[in-house]
Amino acid sequence: SSLPANPTAPRSLDELLPITIEPIDPPATLLLSHPRKLTVLIVNHSDRAMNLQLQMRLSHMTGVVVCGSSFLTLGEVPPRGGSCAVEVRLVALVAGLFEVKGFYVVDLTTGMEVGMPSLFEVFVELPEEMGEG
Repeated sequence: SSLPANPTAPRSLDELLPITIEPIDPPATLLLSHPRKLTVLIVNHSDRAMNLQLQMRLSHMTGVVVCGSSFLTLGEVPPRGGSCAVEVRLVALVAGLFEVKGFYVVDLTTGMEVGMPSLFEVFVELPEEMGEG
């Protein structure tokens, strides 16, 4: 006979975060108003394939926002470590230090949403003016 699950046992990471997003080589700095490509790796840690969509929600972004489409349909991502890499474009609207955040992954089959923590911090600089001097 199997023992009942211990309700006080810590939940495994794949239950807490069945999907994760990892920025690949994120920039330390961005130039104000200059779009920059960023590659992110989406990993399915669950035990089933998922039909995923990456959403970048402007209402959760400050200083640095997505440039272009605010969602990307990823299609089916295999279970247990299946992944896909996609490119998004970011643009900085204000100078200063900001967290790149507002990323969500939605399983289009079940409607499950997983909000991601801040992906990384970036310092937004003013570009040097051209043609001065």
